[in-house]
Amino acid sequence: MSGSMLTPSFLALLMSISIIEFYWRKQTGRDYQLGALGGTIGVAIGQTVSKALSNGVIAGCLVACHQLAPFEWPIDDWRAWVVGFFAVEFAYYWQHRFSHTVRWLWTNHAVHHSPNEFVLPAAIRLGWTSLFSGSWIYFLPLAAAGMPPLMIGALLIFNLRYQFFLHTEAIGKLGPFEWIFNTPSHHRVHHGSNSEYLDKNFGGVLIIFDRIFGTFAEERGDNPVVYGLTEPLETNNPIAIAFHEWRRLFGDLRNAQSLGDIALALFGRPGRGKERTQKREAHA
Repeated sequence: MSGSMLTPSFLALLMSISIIEFYWRKQTGRDYQLGALGGTIGVAIGQTVSKALSNGVIAGCLVACHQLAPFEWPIDDWRAWVVGFFAVEFAYYWQHRFSHTVRWLWTNHAVHHSPNEFVLPAAIRLGWTSLFSGSWIYFLPLAAAGMPPLMIGALLIFNLRYQFFLHTEAIGKLGPFEWIFNTPSHHRVHHGSNSEYLDKNFGGVLIIFDRIFGTFAEERGDNPVVYGLTEPLETNNPIAIAFHEWRRLFGDLRNAQSLGDIALALFGRPGRGKERTQKREAHA
């Protein structure tokens, strides 16, 4: 969720629902890590500042691409908004999927997956380096195809605000609604570090693209979700949270012994560089 999503009214709603969730977790015997909450708030403040500094650059790139479009979508036509909704969902699916499978993108997105428990405020624990990671590039083709940047921005705001309500254990499965839409159950799977749940359920509002492209996984009662990273991050320091994966990336680059190692560290799947180093050391 972008820092620009946190308007005063939405922030008030976020806080109110989060307080309700806090009491629900206490009443049902679940833990609530207040230290982690403090770390999340610190990360969210930093992300708000970073977005304020980078949004102008990203918006400028969208406008520049839009000026190259052969035609413009009519922003006052509801049909354009319907098509735009599915177009943004499609672009978001691939942007999100590659943010898990390309190391350079993961360095920023890993921040969001660092909480070791699944509570509503985890939705605003987001990376500070999105401008440099380049995940926003996936929406440039929409602007180049004539979709107004204002429409792209509005639909992304809707997408990201919807996802805030997915970060909870308080809501169980929702029946037929889950066939089409992303739900808390689907998103719990997405945040799981279990091997069966890794790199699954990348949708924003919809789950249909996961079903189409084979990245869907159902939450199973016999396989409880283990939240957090595959190597849990045990710190509540906002700066350490925001840059932990960058630190690991630069460590892999320092240990690289070939151009292949460098390419793998930068653009391979997260963890592949470490696996390659371990195999090399085992055969040394």
